[in-house]
Amino acid sequence: MSRAPRPDRLDRRGFLALASACGIAGALTACSRTEAGTGAPKEDADLLAKLREQGFVRVGFAGEAPYGFQDGDDLAGEAPTLHREVFRALGVRELRPTLTEFGSLIPGLLAGRFDVVSAGMSITPERCAKVIFSEPEFVSPTALMVPKGNPKRLTDLSSCARAGATVGVLTAAVEASYAKAAGVPDGSVKTLAKQQDGLDALLAGRVDAFALTGISLRWLARTNRGAAVEVATPFVPVVDGVKQWSAGGAVFRPGARSLRDAFDRELARITGDPGRYVGLIGRYGFTKGEAPPRSLRTADLCAGKGPA
Repeated sequence: MSRAPRPDRLDRRGFLALASACGIAGALTACSRTEAGTGAPKEDADLLAKLREQGFVRVGFAGEAPYGFQDGDDLAGEAPTLHREVFRALGVRELRPTLTEFGSLIPGLLAGRFDVVSAGMSITPERCAKVIFSEPEFVSPTALMVPKGNPKRLTDLSSCARAGATVGVLTAAVEASYAKAAGVPDGSVKTLAKQQDGLDALLAGRVDAFALTGISLRWLARTNRGAAVEVATPFVPVVDGVKQWSAGGAVFRPGARSLRDAFDRELARITGDPGRYVGLIGRYGFTKGEAPPRSLRTADLCAGKGPA
């Protein structure tokens, strides 16, 4: 694979407004046009044919383990590993990565800096209004990282609200909305730039719990062996009566539906085969429990619903 850019910062697969890249009114039109030097096609209908011809696909990632990150000179993690397998099946040999902050992934995609986002991005109605997602690649319930021994007996965000606990979340991440729905006051939610900041804030006593997907917190604990923290049992938050599954997928420009549909067909061959799924991404902490159920569809997640 070609050399990836040097990481400058790890970040969460959160979401920032598209206004940073283009006006809100033009988010779905002006931003998808070719920009000088980007190589983005004006129309994406024949994008798969173009990718096959050139032999590579440009992917954006945000340097968040275990979803998408650099391991030495290699692009590693859940999303790049699955996406590499899918694109090879589609006749595209190589992933060419671009590292950016998580909040810049969708604006960068729409501006044509890359063709696909490979970052384990959560499928939410707000994002679905601006881009299109593959079917889910994984599900990962939310969890809390707490001090060793869990002195405040925190089990979920509702228990944080009852205990008056301060909760750390990553900047622009979905956990902030989950905390609000659970009754945690705004003043008790502390935003942090990246995963390691959450663990450090917990150890320093600046927060009582750090909320993130269970898979992320297990990885964080694994890479900080010996730290006086533990990960509580994962839970599924509820917002307005709807369970929040924290399902993630690949992200495409709105005009790239034919590419997305071809991607989905190959992805289903992997997610529908638990042995193959774990064989590909088990080394990143993904188990059969993270494989998305067939009843969980992107269309429902985009509509703010759970499985049919």
